[in-house]
Amino acid sequence: MIQEKKASAPNQKVSPFIGLLLFVISIVLVVLTTPLGFVYGLFHNLFAKGFSGLGEYLLQIAISIDQLGNVVMQHLLNMLWIQKGGYRFGNRDETISSVIGKNKQLNTLTWFGKNMDRILEFIEADHSLNSIDYYVQPSE
Repeated sequence: MIQEKKASAPNQKVSPFIGLLLFVISIVLVVLTTPLGFVYGLFHNLFAKGFSGLGEYLLQIAISIDQLGNVVMQHLLNMLWIQKGGYRFGNRDETISSVIGKNKQLNTLTWFGKNMDRILEFIEADHSLNSIDYYVQPSE
């Protein structure tokens, strides 16, 4: 069976009860399954691909956590790190660094946002600009 791939699912209206129920289930599953999956993934990648495979695996996890932070902290980051009219945080398919990079290009970073960009620059030159994901569908 051939299934059509979706580029990005639009945000849907969800009842508060369903949202809360799915949130609680996801937290329970993360707490119970992540340690086992993480340890297994470490050994699997280490033995299958060596240290480079381990690095790839850890980078994938870091990007996923970054995307989670973009959603969880969107209201705070929108208030503190970008000026009104800037490109907003909150898209579940995008990293925090990508949003910082887009706002850097738009010159809409606040003092806090510029300082976070400087910290990222210290770690890796042009990190936020290199992290821009041009293929992310804007969320509503």
